[in-house]
Amino acid sequence: MTASQPPTTAAELRDAGLRVTAARVALLETVRHGDHLDVETIASGVRERVGHISLQAVYDALHALTTAGLIRRIEPAGSPARFEGRVGDNHHHVLCRSCGALADVDCAVGDAPCLTASDDHGFAIDEAEVIYWGLCPACSTVNSS
Repeated sequence: MTASQPPTTAAELRDAGLRVTAARVALLETVRHGDHLDVETIASGVRERVGHISLQAVYDALHALTTAGLIRRIEPAGSPARFEGRVGDNHHHVLCRSCGALADVDCAVGDAPCLTASDDHGFAIDEAEVIYWGLCPACSTVNSS
């Protein structure tokens, strides 16, 4: 692999100290090619790529990949957990109260200011999570009719 080529999924797993398996590769690729997927959708995507995999194995792999920092878990209040491949930057989310559509929102003030709390209570803050709630364009149109 040359310096100009991005690392392969298998190399990323190895670099994170994780064993490379067909299921983990398929799961990571499914999350990265999806859009804020829930566990059931991820499991279906993995099954399409590698055949049978138990839901527990999907949960275990999601936990390992999240802990390793290869994927991100988003848990909006009252909604099932969702997963995304966009990690390592300071972005937030907008969520539709009606249909559950979820989209990325770049931080309006850059990287560091979102990580500067008015009172950090002695915590070493390394991530800020903001979820904007509202109605997506489709639901806004339906609700205004």
